[in-house]
Amino acid sequence: MRTPLQLQVVALTALAAVLATGLILAGCGTPGAPQPPSLNLPAPVDDLTATRAGNQVALTWTMPKKNTDKLLLKGNIAVYICHQEGTSGCEAAGADLSLAPGAAGAFTDTLPAQLVSGLPRPLTYFVVLKNRNGRSADLSNAAVVLAGVAPQPVDGLSAELRKQGVVLRWANSAAPDSSAIRLHRKLLTPPAAKPHDGLFAPLPEPVEQNLLVESAARGQVLDKNIRFGESYEYLAQRIARVIVKNQTLELAGPLSNPVRIDAQDIFPPEVPTSLAAVATTSNIAPFFAIDLSWQPSPDANLAGYIVYRREGDSPWQRISPAQPLIPPVFHDTQLQPGHTYSYAVSAIGQNGHESPRSADTEETVPNP
Repeated sequence: MRTPLQLQVVALTALAAVLATGLILAGCGTPGAPQPPSLNLPAPVDDLTATRAGNQVALTWTMPKKNTDKLLLKGNIAVYICHQEGTSGCEAAGADLSLAPGAAGAFTDTLPAQLVSGLPRPLTYFVVLKNRNGRSADLSNAAVVLAGVAPQPVDGLSAELRKQGVVLRWANSAAPDSSAIRLHRKLLTPPAAKPHDGLFAPLPEPVEQNLLVESAARGQVLDKNIRFGESYEYLAQRIARVIVKNQTLELAGPLSNPVRIDAQDIFPPEVPTSLAAVATTSNIAPFFAIDLSWQPSPDANLAGYIVYRREGDSPWQRISPAQPLIPPVFHDTQLQPGHTYSYAVSAIGQNGHESPRSADTEETVPNP
C-alpha cells in the first residue's frame, strides 16, 4: 500500500505526461518560418558549343525549362551573349535574344577585325540568361574557339589512283600555319544505291570520313581505306592547332576545290616470283616431264596463274589450260628429250587484268 507521498508523486508524473503530449500535439499545427519568394532566376545553360568558320562563330545551346528553384519557367527568357579574350572582361557579341524555355538556341557572331588577325589564341564565349528584373544566376559553360588569322587555303589538290589506294597531293606552303591538313572524303556511291547482300558481305562504308595529315609539309598522303568500284570526292583544308589546358583547339582554313576519283580496279596482281623448274624421268609414259613451282601471290583478287614456254628465241606460247591455274604448280609433259625450254608465269586477277610475266627459268630434258 502506497503512502500519501508516493501517491502524490505518481499524480504529478501523470499530469506532466499529459501536459507534454498536449504541447507536442499543439506544435504539429504551428506554421513554419515564412519562405522568401522565388527570384525566378533561369537555370544556367550547360551545353553551349561554339564552332568557327572563316570570320564567323556559330553558337548552339539548349534553353532551360526550370529556374534555380526547380520551378517551371513561363514566358520568354532574355539571352545575353558575350566573348572574352584572355583575362579581359566579357564583351557583348551581337544583339540580345529572347527565347522560350526548352527552345534550341542558336546565334552566329561575326568577328571584328582585331579578332581575325594575329596568331591563333583562345576566345571564350558565354551565354547569360536573365529574369524580368535583369538578374541572372550564373554564366553558362565556357565554349572556346580560336581567334586570329585563319590558315591559308590548300592549293593544287589532286588525286591519283594506285593499286594501294588513292594518292592525294597538294602544293606545299611555307606558312607557319601549315602544320596539319584535314582531308574530307565523301562517298559518292552510297550504300543505299548499291546494296551488299549475303552473310559475308562487307559492311557499308561511311558516307563521310576525315583524314588528318599531321605533317602537311610533305605535300602528299596515301588513302588506303578505299574500295574499288566506288567513287569518292575529296576536299582539303589547313588546320592550325593550339593546346589550351590540355585541350587541343583547332582553327580551320577554307575548304579547297573538290577533286573526284572513280576507284575502278584496273590493276593486275603482283608478278609471280621464285619460279623454279625441275626435270623428272619415269619408267612409264610420259617418260619425261618438267615440274614448275613458284611463290603464291598474296593478292585478294587473284583468279589464278598462266604458264608460258618457249624454246630458244621462239615466241612465248601459253601452255596452261584456258582456265587459270589455282595452285602455284604446273606439270609439263609435252617435251622432247635433250631439248632446253624456258618458262615464265603470270598472274591474272578476277577483273581479267594479267600481270607481266615473271623472270624466266630454263630446264633441259634428259636424253634417254
